[in-house]
Amino acid sequence: MEFNELNFEIKDEDALQRVDQYLSGQLSDYSRSFLNRLVKEQNVLVDGKCVKPSYQVHGGENVKITLPAKKNTKPQPEDIPLDILFEDRDVIVVNKPKGMVVHPAPGNYSHTLVNALLFHCGDQLATNDEMRPGIVHRIDKDTTGALVICKNDTAFASLSAQLAAHTITRRYRAICCGELTEEGGTIEGNIGRNPHDRLKMASGLPQGKPAVTHYRVLERFHGYSYIECRLETGRTHQIRVHMASIHHPILGDEVYGPKKNMFKHLQGQTLHAMILGFHHPLSGEYMEFTAPLPEYFTDLLKKMKNVL
Repeated sequence: MEFNELNFEIKDEDALQRVDQYLSGQLSDYSRSFLNRLVKEQNVLVDGKCVKPSYQVHGGENVKITLPAKKNTKPQPEDIPLDILFEDRDVIVVNKPKGMVVHPAPGNYSHTLVNALLFHCGDQLATNDEMRPGIVHRIDKDTTGALVICKNDTAFASLSAQLAAHTITRRYRAICCGELTEEGGTIEGNIGRNPHDRLKMASGLPQGKPAVTHYRVLERFHGYSYIECRLETGRTHQIRVHMASIHHPILGDEVYGPKKNMFKHLQGQTLHAMILGFHHPLSGEYMEFTAPLPEYFTDLLKKMKNVL
């Protein structure tokens, strides 16, 4: 992925503007919602520090923004099959397959979940962002499992509020390297952009955002552990970063773990978003959905039981 870094010095007449508002005025080719998201994702530094989108800039400050190379292409509908776990007029819950990117981004402008949703739902998706309509949360390309997508703005507001309040249930299944000695535990550590590699995240950064992951061991093999992880927060790459931080990276994760493993045909991390629960945005009823483990994952568990 290519990035462009831009620097701006705040003039006195621009002082006391929100930082996302200021950037919107400087970068008219980008929507304010897109710039707001870049601030939240810590791609904007004010005098070298991460800030919130509501931060008010002051004269003399330096604003540095890291922009992904932009491609002016609005996502188009594509006839891609969806594994639908639930659907009504407000939300749709899907089981995302391995290898599918959730929404268009540099390097992946087609064949994404959003392209499939646009074909299936037409214009019945929330209008939060034209590049990722209805997307309230996401999982990585090579992570499988349950995602909820909002079909209108009311649903998007409700699910966004539930995410912010940490009331959405998210339980993952994973295979990590090494045999965990304890039955379970909690990992806490601020997560933010790795200052030495913008494509990676890192744990324990003072300027990062608080992140909490609970885990428990389901089964042990020789050299590996099958675990369940429960998210309290939802930071980028959270489980992958946290498990790597305690020296038990997710099997197959070449970004935060070893480049090679004994399972030669494994593509990407063994991480699956299995259980997703939330309160319906209209009725308020609590709903919970289970995405079955994908075949590659169950085959790998059988192989481990027989070989390791």
